[in-house]
Amino acid sequence: MKQLRPAIFLTLFFAVFTGLVFPYTLYAIGKVMPHQANGSLVVNAKGEVIGSELIAQPFSKPEYFHPRPSGTGDLGYGTFDKDHAFAGSSGTNLGPTSDKLINGIHKKTADGKDDPGNFDGIGDLVIAYRKENSLPADALVPADAVTRSASGIDPDISPENANLQAPRVAAARKVSLDAVKKLIEENTESRFLGVFGDPAVNVLNINLALDKIAKS
Repeated sequence: MKQLRPAIFLTLFFAVFTGLVFPYTLYAIGKVMPHQANGSLVVNAKGEVIGSELIAQPFSKPEYFHPRPSGTGDLGYGTFDKDHAFAGSSGTNLGPTSDKLINGIHKKTADGKDDPGNFDGIGDLVIAYRKENSLPADALVPADAVTRSASGIDPDISPENANLQAPRVAAARKVSLDAVKKLIEENTESRFLGVFGDPAVNVLNINLALDKIAKS
């Protein structure tokens, strides 16, 4: 009985704790923070879910801020289906000394077409970023602008990245550069608790703010 009694007590304790106390505590926390608990979904003026603050989307038009490069490939970068389900997440899994990561792969098939296995390296992404944003050939580029995140769906970019894109966005929308930079400041999230992480700009949120400027 000396061995059986504590065994029964511990079984009952963990059954109650893990089966009732823990899940209902999380449920209560979710009720206090419903936005975060439900996936931080973003809803437009019509009440339609258009994305999540936690998942990037493939903005490519010049009048929008662009997210960082993605390694999701055919899974779909931030693609939502009709039920708001996300297609998937994927990284490149390439080390910092990888030649593929730095220089990419650019091959041709026997019929002269681009090989399906081709890959843009950091060097290619730097050139494309400078050209896209009309930057000098020797302009310094933020790391997040030319590297893929581990998840491939990072929803944020650095304020430095956003500010380099600002002239392109302002010109495409025919609004003042100061107005766009003010939006960047308003949408820059500070470090968590003032210590953890880096300041960041949520691409979806700032692009929605841009659309509001256009309508006003």
